[in-house]
Amino acid sequence: MTTPEELVKLALKARERAYTPYSGFAVGAALLCSDGSVYQGCNIENAAFGPTVCAERVAVFKAVSEGKRDFAGLAVAGGRAGEEVSGLFPPCGVCRQVLREFCALDFPLYLVKENNTFETHVLGELLPFSFSNADMN
Repeated sequence: MTTPEELVKLALKARERAYTPYSGFAVGAALLCSDGSVYQGCNIENAAFGPTVCAERVAVFKAVSEGKRDFAGLAVAGGRAGEEVSGLFPPCGVCRQVLREFCALDFPLYLVKENNTFETHVLGELLPFSFSNADMN
C-alpha cells in the first residue's frame, strides 16, 4: 500500500506538470484509491479562467473516469511555479465539495509544506457542515 510519504512525492512530481501561465501557482495532487492505485493531477489554467481546473479535481475525475469510486487519501502540494513548496496549499472550496461527493468526513488529506514535510487533516476539518449525497434523501 502507498504510504503518505510516497503519496506526497507523487503530488510533488505531478506539480511539475502544472500549466500555470496566468497565476504562476503550480499545484500537484496524488489520489490514493482503496485498491492501491494512484491517480495524479495538476492544475491546468485557461485564458478564459472559467475552464481552469484544479489538480485535485483532475485526479478525482481521472480516477472516476476509470471506474474508481473508493478513495483512501489525497496529497496536495502547491505554491509558486519553479519554487520549492513553502507553505500549506489546501484544496479550494470547489475541490472540497467534489471530494465530499466521494469521500467521508474522515478522509485524510496530506498537505505538503516546506522541506517536503506534510500535515495530515481530514475532509471534515476543511469542509464543516458539508452537503453530500446523504442529504439528497
